[in-house]
Amino acid sequence: MLTIDNITVRLGGRAILEGASATIPVGARVGLIGRNGAGKSTLMKALIGEIEPDAGEISKPARTRIGYIAQEAPHGSMTPEEVVLAAATERAALLAELETCTDMDRMGDIHERLLAIDAYSAPARAAKILSGLGFDEAMQQRPVDSFSGGWKMRIALGALLFSEPDILLLDEPSNHLDLEATLWLENFLKSYPATLLVISHERDLLNKVVDHILHLQGGQLTLYSGGYDAFEAQRAERAAQLAAARAAQEAQAARLKDYIARNSARASTAKQAQSRAKMLAKMQPIAALMEDPSLSFDFPDPAEMKSPMITLEHAAVGYGAAPPILKRLNFRIEADDRIALLGRNGNGKTTLARLLAAQLPPAEGAVNLPGKLKVGYFTQYQVEELAGADTPLGLMTRAMEGQSPAAVRAQLGRFGFSGPRAQQRVDKLSGGERARLALALITRDAPHLLILDEPTNHLDVDAREALIQALNGYSGAVILISHDRHMVELTSDRLVLVDGGTAREYDGSMEDYIDFILGRNQPKAERAGGAGKAKPGRGPNAAAELRAARSDLTRAETAIARLTQEVEALDAEILALSGRPGGPAGGAMQALLTKRARAADNLATAEEAWLAAGALLEELEAA
Repeated sequence: MLTIDNITVRLGGRAILEGASATIPVGARVGLIGRNGAGKSTLMKALIGEIEPDAGEISKPARTRIGYIAQEAPHGSMTPEEVVLAAATERAALLAELETCTDMDRMGDIHERLLAIDAYSAPARAAKILSGLGFDEAMQQRPVDSFSGGWKMRIALGALLFSEPDILLLDEPSNHLDLEATLWLENFLKSYPATLLVISHERDLLNKVVDHILHLQGGQLTLYSGGYDAFEAQRAERAAQLAAARAAQEAQAARLKDYIARNSARASTAKQAQSRAKMLAKMQPIAALMEDPSLSFDFPDPAEMKSPMITLEHAAVGYGAAPPILKRLNFRIEADDRIALLGRNGNGKTTLARLLAAQLPPAEGAVNLPGKLKVGYFTQYQVEELAGADTPLGLMTRAMEGQSPAAVRAQLGRFGFSGPRAQQRVDKLSGGERARLALALITRDAPHLLILDEPTNHLDVDAREALIQALNGYSGAVILISHDRHMVELTSDRLVLVDGGTAREYDGSMEDYIDFILGRNQPKAERAGGAGKAKPGRGPNAAAELRAARSDLTRAETAIARLTQEVEALDAEILALSGRPGGPAGGAMQALLTKRARAADNLATAEEAWLAAGALLEELEAA
């Protein structure tokens, strides 16, 4: 059990947490939520001991391991696989000791402990985690320093998940992930065997993974049972109760004031009036639920634009003299389209967005667009590159050069920067406020097309809902890249899959795409056989398809039998060598363990292939 008992944390003279208390049961999966700047990361740093509370205490059972991603990303010549394996510190220490150990009794103890902690399967488990986070086999063997900062943070996340701490702390783990990796992480966390505390603004993750919501507001903590939807319902009920209580209190105060005014001057009722005056003075006002009045997104509507807005004809795009990243681009964008780009990171979604924003020229073919087209293009780089010493008013004044101060103030006001907020230094703004400022800047000239590349990374749940409402009220076209399924589902009516070096319409729904990623089925287009294609087992090659499916099933069965024998033989060899005097040195044992792990991984792959072949054979035979 993790207990937060009346803690207070002050930073820079300001109380971030003030008398905050909560008790988190063992094995609970808790979503920590709150507005940007409320103190969620501060609380996590207090939990790991990086910040000492000014008052109160945090207690947990003895020998409890808490896992948290360090802010500094891994670096060096180690591979992602080696970094992740090194996170299992006991396994790494035992294998290192085995390299130099000469005491046969100790060697036996080490091998016994390696068996107990399932060290044999560690390489396969590490590879599975890295694969889920988007690292293919080749990437897992590259030096860490060859990756960008975002991919390094994925490696750090993989190492933390592999270490399986007793209390797992995650601070916005999906910020560096694409939708595919986010879905994998969600499924991994569903079955996490210990206590989980995750800061997240992903509504889907908070509904599907956690069983409690810990709400941080005004320096106080409140624990709710259930996921985010349950929390929202409870919060709405609490708000209604508070509003009713405030109304009743205000009515009572009005009655007391009226009585005091009418009876203070009369001798016969002066004492009663004084008594009521004391009662009124002691009355503690009931505070309403805190809301941020500056939480605002309001996109200016553009001038009318005829359809199609943009047409791509056999277009290709890339960078410099390198081969194009995307080819065979043939589709059109209408003036009122709402398009979500799907596909793994690295497949070319941002490259396509830059082509549509005219930041990259087509390497082949044509991109046809009207000369008067205005595009607002949002990226995370714009948020990070905002000048820290400047102010929203200064930035907008220069961006809207030649326009009146009233027009500049009006554009800032659309995004919550009115009055003194417009003159705050940018480096004093929260991540969510900087994201709103970047959106205000790119929409200052009422663009016909908004291209938003991961606009939600710095936004809390309430801010995301406000952005969804603003996008749905905007009359121009929208192209969205986001791992937030909730936003994609509520704002997009066309899905475009960027995969295999091209981009094409995805005929299924978002639910179909999620099912496909998770391996539950195939995309709608493939289930239907695709446009103009015969359904499986019903075309002119039906007999050949049936023979091929039976052959695939036989091959898979043969592979399973062979690999099962190989794994069993390796298990026997490991057990025999572990107990034999003068057994293998640590390096030889490690090679044997790695070989066993790879065989087990191949066995799992063969079993998946057998299941897929069996399902296809059933479909063909039924047809």
